[in-house]
Parts: sequence; C-alpha cells; structure tokens
Amino acid sequence: MGVGKSSVARHLAHALGCERTDLDYVIEETENRTIVDIISTDGEARYREIESSNLERVVADETVNILSLGGGAWTVGRNREMLKNSGFISIWLESSFEHCWMNMKFSHKVRPLAKNKRSARKLFDERQKIYCLADWHFVVKPEYTSFDVASRIMEELFV
Repeated sequence: MGVGKSSVARHLAHALGCERTDLDYVIEETENRTIVDIISTDGEARYREIESSNLERVVADETVNILSLGGGAWTVGRNREMLKNSGFISIWLESSFEHCWMNMKFSHKVRPLAKNKRSARKLFDERQKIYCLADWHFVVKPEYTSFDVASRIMEELFV
C-alpha cells in the first residue's frame, strides 16, 4: 500500500501504448460499491473471494496488458497462480515502510485494513514475505516519481 502501483501502471500503459486495468476499479464497478464498503459490510475474507473471482475474469480477457492489483491480492496463492498461468509478469514495487506510510497519509484514499500506522506496519511486514515471490523486483526510492519508476521498469523489462 502506498508505493504507487496504480500510478506506475498508468504511466507504463501510456508509454507502451496499451490498456491498463486496475483490479480495484473493476471490483467496485462489478459490485457497485466501494472496497471500503465491501470490507466493512462483508469482511476481508469475503472481499478476497470477490477479488479472486474478478481477477479470474480479468486475466481471461486477452485485451488486458497491464494489470495493477491491490496490495493484498498477491497474498492469495490462487491469485498468484492465476497470474502466472495467464502469462503475466509480476513486479514487486518495494519501498521502505516510512515512504509508503508518508504516501498513504497524504493520499485521500481510505485504506480499511490500514487505519493507523500500527496496522499498516503489521500488514507491510507480513506482506513483504509474500511479495518477494514476484517474478521481478524493483526498489522504489523516495525521490522517484511514478513516471521515474515506470521509465526504469521499461528500461529493465521492455528495452
């Protein structure tokens, strides 16, 4: 959370001249309610089921070239398998907790699983162990803009 996945995906799609899909937006459109509402009403476990079923539909769509996931989607083994079997290259955008927390504090986005610094830190520490399973790893330094990150990914993976 807070590393800039959606912004980097937007810049990558623009640079590559292709479409991007943000799984969080797909879920909210499909469910006709916000992720915050889903988690608050139905709980995180149900949200993960909804997330996985939407991911399954999205990866089956051959027009999807770049897909940004919410921070917890990658923690579900079924989701990692779906992405791998569909030919997606997974990229872990790693940054320090303090950098991510600063971005989260100044964002207007409500994060129901990270309502305070303590809960955000707990999620951050738990997810690091699973994020390292991504195909590719990129360290995001605080001085990098999302455009910088997208440009560096392009240099590493697509050139």
